[in-house]
Amino acid sequence: MAKAWYTNNRKASTFKDAPVPEWLDWELWQGPAPRRPYKEGYVHYNWHWVWHWGTGEALNNGTHEVDVARWGLGVEFPVKVASIGGRYAFDDHWETPDTQTISLEFPEKKMILWESRSCNDYRVEGADRGVIFYGTNGTIVNPGGNSYTVYDYSRKKIKENKDGTDVTDTTNPVSGSGERLDQMHVANFLDSIREGKKPTCESETGHRSTLLVQLGNIAWRTGQTLNTDPKNGHILDKKIMQQYWSRKYEKGWEPKV
Repeated sequence: MAKAWYTNNRKASTFKDAPVPEWLDWELWQGPAPRRPYKEGYVHYNWHWVWHWGTGEALNNGTHEVDVARWGLGVEFPVKVASIGGRYAFDDHWETPDTQTISLEFPEKKMILWESRSCNDYRVEGADRGVIFYGTNGTIVNPGGNSYTVYDYSRKKIKENKDGTDVTDTTNPVSGSGERLDQMHVANFLDSIREGKKPTCESETGHRSTLLVQLGNIAWRTGQTLNTDPKNGHILDKKIMQQYWSRKYEKGWEPKV
């Protein structure tokens, strides 16, 4: 089992009718989403909490840690997804949960649990975000960045790495994550464009990790536990699949693949 978490102390958000600021191209900002009137408070950040454009904390931050959890467990698509939570901290204009758990069960007797507390930043293992792997032979704690500690089954510490104590190998496709490695990720992406190289994280890999928390949001919005196809992650309930698997696009902005 892998547990991933994210904490913050976000404040209440309210959205008010207002004229579009002169500096903002509201048409371009909305992109492919169906058009809605501008409201003060959406830009630059709090649109994340409105379902029309955003996906809540689950995809704002959850994708990063869940990606590491999926990679570490060696899993792809789940067989079951459940989620509970809500907007607990404030009575405001948030639509997405500020408190949420997403549970994902995989066919290999493995699972991922993601915990979000957007409005209570009491930390886990002293970190505002991270991943813990609970294994059959021990535990690995990754409290964000490139730090990690390995414990055996008796909770004895057998290895520890603190940020900066391990030399990062830029040619290693499974090198540690963390903000300090953003420059390497950007360089890898640009090299892939310029030289036709395969990126460290190709689109299919990114899709698998992103889908997990998307399914969690669908489970939360429907209030149902989702049974999914472990071959591709598709929701087996056709009614839910049809309602949430895609979105409506503004005419003329439909993506072409």
